[in-house]
Amino acid sequence: MWPVPLDIGIEEEYQIIDPTTRELTSYVQQFLDEGRVLGGRVQQEFMRSQVEVGMHICQSVQEAREEVRQVRRAMIEIADSAGLCLAAAGTHPFSQWQDQVIADSERYVEFVDDMQQVVRSLLIFGMHVHIGFGDQPEQRELMITVMNQIRYFIPHILALSTSSPFWMGHNTGLKSYRNIVFESMPRTGLPMEFRSWGEYESFVSVLLRLGALGKNAGSMADATRIWWDIRPHPKYNTLEFRICDMATTLDEVICIAALFQAVTAKLIKLRQQNVMWRIYRRDLIRENKWRAVRYGVTGKLIDFGKIEEVPFPLLIDELIELVDDVVDDLGCRQEVSYARVIAREGSSADRQLEVYKQALLDGASQREGLMAVVDHLVRETRSGIV
Repeated sequence: MWPVPLDIGIEEEYQIIDPTTRELTSYVQQFLDEGRVLGGRVQQEFMRSQVEVGMHICQSVQEAREEVRQVRRAMIEIADSAGLCLAAAGTHPFSQWQDQVIADSERYVEFVDDMQQVVRSLLIFGMHVHIGFGDQPEQRELMITVMNQIRYFIPHILALSTSSPFWMGHNTGLKSYRNIVFESMPRTGLPMEFRSWGEYESFVSVLLRLGALGKNAGSMADATRIWWDIRPHPKYNTLEFRICDMATTLDEVICIAALFQAVTAKLIKLRQQNVMWRIYRRDLIRENKWRAVRYGVTGKLIDFGKIEEVPFPLLIDELIELVDDVVDDLGCRQEVSYARVIAREGSSADRQLEVYKQALLDGASQREGLMAVVDHLVRETRSGIV
């Protein structure tokens, strides 16, 4: 039915936690050593207190659910055997980036040399979702068409994922402070509109030629250093969605992946009917992205067609209705519908803030309240897994 595979790949970045201090701890090597049972999917991230796992390519969200469950279970068992904990969230509530040990790989040493303070403070954790398109010319053209249109929905799905309200011991007042930290990097944020795959390739080619002028030229060494919220992945023939905070629970992970797949399929179906979603200016979409970063699911986004603010739960109802005619073919109706639960009951960020507030009401100090948040994240990361 679909002219592209629409298969799913998920990458998760976990926090390695010392259960006594609740601080991040630089203990990634044991995960790298013992994680060989996962077939080389465990990878060193920028800091040694974080560990990344890439899932196998999955043909459905049900397969993706089981894949994420198995991987999380294996990683939690490694942590348990080492007397450690894993937590899934966009930021750690109080650990300091200055205290982290940076991995000594050549790639990361080069990052520090090139970007200095900006990259040293990158103590954040994300979840990336890949939707497969294939490598044929018509599939790549379709990928660009979808990327242009799907930018509109990025703030909606970001809001569902928000899990980083705290930063270095402070309640930031934002639901996704991770996005604020990450956008200090070059080549981040929403991508511009491209008229074709060829125009996109020409853009990348210019950056690569500039990068070849020398490491101090302020450009990039390879195409993987384009870190947009959505990008054509340079190696995997996928459209990669990089906007989301690390999702805390298994249900949230799968809901978000299902939404990316379903919205992609809907836009492709519209294209097959010679219809397309209206392409809005990038700066207008940035307005909604800011609202998602600031308020998560508790705020309002702008309906640019009506030029009206709309409460987030109503927007999610509209989004679910929009993809109604593709979810059964994809087999993800239940997973997509879970977005209503998040929109009405709150995201991980909202739950963290409630735990923190209740701890303070119970007489805890600020530090104790933040430790309670870490304990909460560890429990939720394990929930439904072990």
